[in-house]
Amino acid sequence: MPTEGKIVRYPGQALYDVDETVIVLHLSRRYLYQEIRAGRLRTVKAGRARRVPADAIAEYVKLLEQEAEVA
Repeated sequence: MPTEGKIVRYPGQALYDVDETVIVLHLSRRYLYQEIRAGRLRTVKAGRARRVPADAIAEYVKLLEQEAEVA
């Protein structure tokens, strides 16, 4: 992982790469890609790179909270 457990956060950062998203959500890279493939975490393409919008991270956390309330 190129960030080696560190994340550079910029005020108002709009897009996160997958490694940054792994750190923010404290999930494994493999699990994160599973969630992306399942359509539970929205991403965008920026050239050849896959990026996760900041609001998509917030939506994903809200989804997890809703699922926890139902359980």
